Amino acid sequence: MPAETAAAVPRPPARTATAPVLTGAQAVVRSLELLGVTDVFGLPGGAILPVYDPLMDSSELRHILVRHEQGAGHAAEGYASASNKVGVAIATSGPGATNLVTAIADAYMDSVPIVCITGQVFSNLMGTDAFQEADIVGITMPITKHSFLVKDASEIPGAIAAAFEIAGTGRPGPVLVDITKDAQQAEAPFVWPPKIDLPGYRPVTKAHGKQIQAAAQLIAEAKKPVLYVGGGVIRAQASAELRTLAETTGAPVVTTLMARGAFPDSHAQHLGMPGMHGTVPAVLALQEADLLVSLGARFDDRVTGKAALFAPNAQVVHVDIDPAEISKIRTADVPIVGDLKDVLVDLDVAFRSAAQASKPDIAEWWSFLDGLRDEFPLGYTQPSDGLMSPQYVIQRIGELTGPEGVYAAGVGQHQMWAAQFIKYERPNAWLNSGGAGTMGYSVPAAMGAKVAQPDRPVWAIDGDGCFQMTNQELATCAINNIPIKVAIINNSSLGMVRQWQTLFYDGRYSHTDLNTGHDTVRIPDFVKLAEAYGCLAIRVEKEEDVDAAIRTALETNDRPVVIDFVVSADAMVWPMVPQGVSNSYVQYARDHAPAFEQED
Repeated sequence: MPAETAAAVPRPPARTATAPVLTGAQAVVRSLELLGVTDVFGLPGGAILPVYDPLMDSSELRHILVRHEQGAGHAAEGYASASNKVGVAIATSGPGATNLVTAIADAYMDSVPIVCITGQVFSNLMGTDAFQEADIVGITMPITKHSFLVKDASEIPGAIAAAFEIAGTGRPGPVLVDITKDAQQAEAPFVWPPKIDLPGYRPVTKAHGKQIQAAAQLIAEAKKPVLYVGGGVIRAQASAELRTLAETTGAPVVTTLMARGAFPDSHAQHLGMPGMHGTVPAVLALQEADLLVSLGARFDDRVTGKAALFAPNAQVVHVDIDPAEISKIRTADVPIVGDLKDVLVDLDVAFRSAAQASKPDIAEWWSFLDGLRDEFPLGYTQPSDGLMSPQYVIQRIGELTGPEGVYAAGVGQHQMWAAQFIKYERPNAWLNSGGAGTMGYSVPAAMGAKVAQPDRPVWAIDGDGCFQMTNQELATCAINNIPIKVAIINNSSLGMVRQWQTLFYDGRYSHTDLNTGHDTVRIPDFVKLAEAYGCLAIRVEKEEDVDAAIRTALETNDRPVVIDFVVSADAMVWPMVPQGVSNSYVQYARDHAPAFEQED
């Protein structure tokens, strides 16, 4: 997984001679300023109110007032994922804190570095079921790298500095700092930089040389190698090093859902995305390989299918910053724990040396893979109901926006189509909820990404189901001049669930019709809703109008833009490996060949 420097962790300035006396609340704000934080997302409430008073006076921190704490968490995620910095979310106690839990779990699954600061009731009231009390430290313990409970004002600078250190180093992830109200109100000398004492926290970044040599030798001897690239390459900021190794070895590359953009889609060695909805060449390359070089990937079930049948003839080199991931799903023949950015450089040097003695010949392997690329190009069929093809809409968004854009997707069919039909040429361009699969991620994540990357066009590609979970953050965007573009892929249903009902439940569409786009009564009417939030709103129902709407959105930068693309509910995400079966599905793919062929 990711490198120790995966997220930018600003180093504090040298210690000053005198320590000013500050309230704990002032210490929170000052600590964030000294750590180099410029943007935070939050919502005030009684238990965190002391922090909001000095926050108002800060000239260095931009606080963005969200409409729901989940939005703050996802915005912090989007900010971090687009910028490689640590994102920050602030909430009050009780329901304010628990509203952050979904975003925290999401960040934990996808290794996103965020720090969540929450208020807690007075320490003498803890455990009494006081108003808006919740044991948020206990609640989040399984889904954070660490959770701090601070009851003493003097401990606040150290806790916040340590939270940033933990969130942004090793395998990145979320850290919670819960501060009681009396600690916020009390005074204490503000000592900076604080001494950070993290016993037992020593991320391994330098890989063992013998393991590097063993891995290089396996690559040099392999006849059918594959570089299996996960999101850890992006978190480690190691895309350039990956490309060097790929070109040195000549091996094919597959990039998982979390790794889209880690290796350019346009590169001749790239086979696309593997997994349940991966390209046929990518899926079968992994399945038929004799060597998998796993780089910051975790052998997720959506990639492996039935794990016991995954890549049965392959040896495995597994590189990860997190030793807990090594051999968790698939036993590694050569385990390597270390910083991917450094490991890839060392592996490239070692391979060059090993290849001099054993020059790899993978021409036959490439002949097989190129045959798969020719036989199974990624494509789609036009819907038969007269409505627009969602794949076409998403493809045109990518083509007209270009590789410098940022694309944040919700979860479901539109997520898979965005991963498939937009071409990603650089890291940090593709943001999505991969591990948790959180509906509602897209709009607030795009908001956070736009704050982090104000000069890039940022799209939220959302479904009509996902959009209704967090669309209130459009108000946040409109008020704070965060002009994101939102493409609602409106098939009037919970599309991915409906697809499974079509395939596995005999077309029994139990509670998946949302009534948002295909009837004369639209509930809600997304155009009217977006206009009420201060956005430019457009509805598109014909393919000939798609390009004009996208161009209008790209040209509009004084407010958010929402486009309601009314598309067919019958469109399917293909290819598809059914859950719990083997990825050896050449015959399955042939049986479904029309689903892979691009319409003329």
